[in-house]
Amino acid sequence: AFSAMMMAGLDGIQNKIHPGDPMDKDLYALPPEELADIPTVAGSLREAIESLDADRDYLTKGDVFTNEQIDGYIELKMEEVERYDMTPHPVEFDMYYSV
Repeated sequence: AFSAMMMAGLDGIQNKIHPGDPMDKDLYALPPEELADIPTVAGSLREAIESLDADRDYLTKGDVFTNEQIDGYIELKMEEVERYDMTPHPVEFDMYYSV
């Protein structure tokens, strides 16, 4: 994980990607129209994996990671997502399966 974070940071520096301005407001108190303009991170493991798959070139620079390693990681994590998707939530189980 540290290697991937380091590569992401180096990619940001090399490509002069602005990290965004600091937020000095209470995010929980913002009106929805202002909150919609604030960038967010992935909302689920599936979204994070899809983002990784779509933007992986920075990880392969300098032979830190190979595409085979990234593909293997994505495959492993997608198995977790699929298992989670197929498992009923405890509330769902309580509401529908215990009748």
